[in-house]
Amino acid sequence: MTPKQLTIALAGNPNSGKTTIFNNLTGTRQKVGNWPGVTVEKKEGNVKHAGYDLKIVDLPGTYSLTPFSIEEIVARDYILEERPDVVIDIIDASNLERSLYLATQLREIDCSVLFALNMADVARSRGLKIDDRKLSELLAVPVVFTVGNKNKGMETLLEQAIALAESDRSAVQKRKVKYSKDIEDAISKVEKIIGNHNAGVIPYNIRWTAIKLLENDKIVTSRILEKTGNIGEKILEDIDNQRNFLIDRFDDDPEIVMTDERYGFIAGIIMEVLASSTKQRVDISRNIDLVLTNRFVGFPIFIFFIWAMFQLTFSLGAYPMNWIDSGIKLLSSFLAQALPNNIFKDFLIQGVIAGVGSVIIFLPNILILFFCIALFEDTGYMARAAFLMDKIMHLIGLHGKSFIPMLMGFGCNVPAIMASRTLESEKDRTLTILITPFMSCSARLPVYIILAGAFFGAKAGTVIFCIYLLGIVLSIITGRLFRSTLLRGADAPFVMELPPYRIPMIKSLMIHMWDRSKIFLKKMGGYILIGSIVVWTLSAFPLHISYSKDYASEIEQVQRSYHAQMIAATDAEKSVLQQKMDLAVDRIIRSQAAERAEKSYMGRIGKIIEPVFAPIGIDWRGSVALLTGFVAKEIVVSTMGILYAADQKKDSKALENALVSSGMTSIAALAMMVFVLLYMPCLATLSAIRRETASLKWMIFSISYSTMLAWIMAFLVYQGGNIIGA
Repeated sequence: MTPKQLTIALAGNPNSGKTTIFNNLTGTRQKVGNWPGVTVEKKEGNVKHAGYDLKIVDLPGTYSLTPFSIEEIVARDYILEERPDVVIDIIDASNLERSLYLATQLREIDCSVLFALNMADVARSRGLKIDDRKLSELLAVPVVFTVGNKNKGMETLLEQAIALAESDRSAVQKRKVKYSKDIEDAISKVEKIIGNHNAGVIPYNIRWTAIKLLENDKIVTSRILEKTGNIGEKILEDIDNQRNFLIDRFDDDPEIVMTDERYGFIAGIIMEVLASSTKQRVDISRNIDLVLTNRFVGFPIFIFFIWAMFQLTFSLGAYPMNWIDSGIKLLSSFLAQALPNNIFKDFLIQGVIAGVGSVIIFLPNILILFFCIALFEDTGYMARAAFLMDKIMHLIGLHGKSFIPMLMGFGCNVPAIMASRTLESEKDRTLTILITPFMSCSARLPVYIILAGAFFGAKAGTVIFCIYLLGIVLSIITGRLFRSTLLRGADAPFVMELPPYRIPMIKSLMIHMWDRSKIFLKKMGGYILIGSIVVWTLSAFPLHISYSKDYASEIEQVQRSYHAQMIAATDAEKSVLQQKMDLAVDRIIRSQAAERAEKSYMGRIGKIIEPVFAPIGIDWRGSVALLTGFVAKEIVVSTMGILYAADQKKDSKALENALVSSGMTSIAALAMMVFVLLYMPCLATLSAIRRETASLKWMIFSISYSTMLAWIMAFLVYQGGNIIGA
């Protein structure tokens, strides 16, 4: 028998624990995409329970269903248009009054609603006691207590949701939000107006539609016109008369009056269902904030956390990096012995494996970085970081809320730019979008690790931290410049909720980490594989090169010379001579490989653009690597892996050794890191800038400004470093 399928939507305020419950219910059985037509993230998961196939949909976190932000529109449209079998409203039990506003709006929609009073343990610790039976009776909804971060109440939640889906839906509207007599009379009159004009084609609950029309809801108004045509104009004209009556009666807009009355309705519910004990309690979050948000020590602690994140990413990630690197070398060695010498073998080993392998070894570092960012988010520290950065952000005419997209940019610039839509001001959004790419994303991290590991040794973690810090400083300077020239505007006020600190669930952290790291892995089979093939092809052809000398004869002459010396040598001397001979032969092979690469198609391209990069200490190979990084920054490493280390003897530090032996200096490496930090964003980020600003000119401006700034800063680092070193 085919299991019955049900759709359950999860709604709730931000920081109510909605995502934790979603992760508990679905585990790794999730798929992440975007809602149709918008770039807000969409999460769905599937779970089997009690013979049912349940599709769980995680709606965007929102405080209300008033259609101001895109998140609110997406959440409301899904409930209205897709009509899920059950909507579970995740309510923060420790902040019941605030959470009930969304709950009352959901209650007004003709849908089956279930309340999950989450964080029940936090409410109890604060001396709060909620009468769940009374709340269920007052609003005619099932109520379940849950503790999301301890995975408590999940079974009961699913059982109640299934029971509600199978119950009689006609009982849904038994309890309604009650307004004052004048408002209720106006709602009744609007319902009659809709009915009298034969507007039964409107697909929504008639009472809810009447309320939204009285509130002058633009989306509902436009859909009335779409559904009813000329009749709709008459409907709206009659409704305007009702709105004008209410404006005269209350001396205020109906939407404001109805919002006030909802809060009055909520206040009455709170008095009935919520009791607070007089026992003394210790607010742990507040006490922690006395230190972490302190005006003197809060910011140094924040800087330390960011430094520790990058130090951990570099040092702890080194061990699994070596394991993956060893596996790649074993695979290369096996294929080198198993395959006959031909162009396909060279393509497979030097193109695909050397290109993709030189990037995939950094997966552990990416995982650690995303784990740390997820830790900041799930503990509640991300909001504190925004609070701490508020004063600094005001230097560029923004507020601390803009720092959250910027901090997310450490993971990936694309979702960070998309997150800027939470800002109310268009100029704030544009400014945040333009400076966010200076936040060094995880795609740049492999480049830093290779260069810092090769030239700075034990100080590599600190050097990488300084590069990230430089990105923040330059974003602030750039923001101040843009705010005073291109994007003039007054500072926006900043009010941000500081959620209580929570102990994160390992399962939730792992899901967050894996979801974001999947993007990196997908690039392995996409941009990076294609980029590596293109780079190898351009560096392998033409097949026949006219060399400046006979390298085979030189190798034969060196070997003959050393073999002659070995005849009369002792065993110890033979060992030394053998090592010298191997080194001499290796130098000739490297010289031949360098000349071949220089005379390939890729070398010719590199020679053309080399004069642009020579003043910042980057040779033609590095120039080509930077050029390919326009597609995706990870390709910079795979290109260097092909061009610098193509014919090297493979060891655990092949590419690093090749970079050092290429003549690159530590100052040049630092300049290249600075250039990678700042120059034009990748294709995906540029696409996000174009989409979010709805402007091609801002995308072109971002490319031009960031690349020009990158060259100037790299020039100052390289030339200044050489002057100081001299």
